[in-house]
Amino acid sequence: MLKLNRRAMIALAAAATAAMTPALAQETTTAETPAAAGPGDFSLGSPDAKVKMVEYASFTCPHCAHFHETVFGQLKKDYIDTGKVHFTLREVYFDRYGLWAALIARCGGEMKYFGIQDMLFSKQTEWAASDDPAKVVENLKTLGRSAGLEDAAMEACLNDTANAEALIKQFQTNFEADGVEGTPTLFINGTKYSNMAYEDLKPILDAELAK
Repeated sequence: MLKLNRRAMIALAAAATAAMTPALAQETTTAETPAAAGPGDFSLGSPDAKVKMVEYASFTCPHCAHFHETVFGQLKKDYIDTGKVHFTLREVYFDRYGLWAALIARCGGEMKYFGIQDMLFSKQTEWAASDDPAKVVENLKTLGRSAGLEDAAMEACLNDTANAEALIKQFQTNFEADGVEGTPTLFINGTKYSNMAYEDLKPILDAELAK
C-alpha cells in the first residue's frame, strides 16, 4: 500500500491544481467543446447489490495498478457483473499526474470512464514514466485518443481548472471523512480494509453476502 500522512496528501493535491496551467497551456478551445464530467463517483454493478464496495485509488499508485491487474478483473467477473457487488472508485490525487489522468478518464463521461481507467492502470509505467509534464500530458492524450476521445474535448477537460479544484475538494472531504491513509484502501459495507489478494477478498465478500 502506498502511504502518506493526511496533511502531506492534501498538500500534494493542492499543488497539483496550482501546477496545471504551465503544463497544460494549449490552444484555446471553442465554445462547442464538450465540458469535462463534473465531480462525482463512478460506479459499476447493481445499485441494489447486497454488498457495497468502495476503492480509494490513485492512477499513479503502483499498488493500485497491481490490484487492478491481479484482483479487479476476477472481482468484476464473479461479483460485480453478477449483481452481487456494487463497486465505486474514489480517486486519490497524490500528484498532478494522477489528477490529470483523472481528468482524462472523466472526459468521456460515465460510458468511457472505466474503460479509460483500465488503460491508465495497465499502462501506468508507460504514460507516467516521464519527468517532463508536457510529455505526460501527450501520453495521456494518446491514451485518450485510443478510447475515442477527441483532442478538443481533452483540451477542454485538462484546462478546466474549476472542475479540477472541485475534484480536489471532493477528494479532501471523502479522504478525511473516511480516514484513508494510503492506496488502495477498500471499504466493504462500510468496513475498511487494506490492499489484499483476491483469495483474501473473496471470503470477506462471501461472508457479507451470507448475512
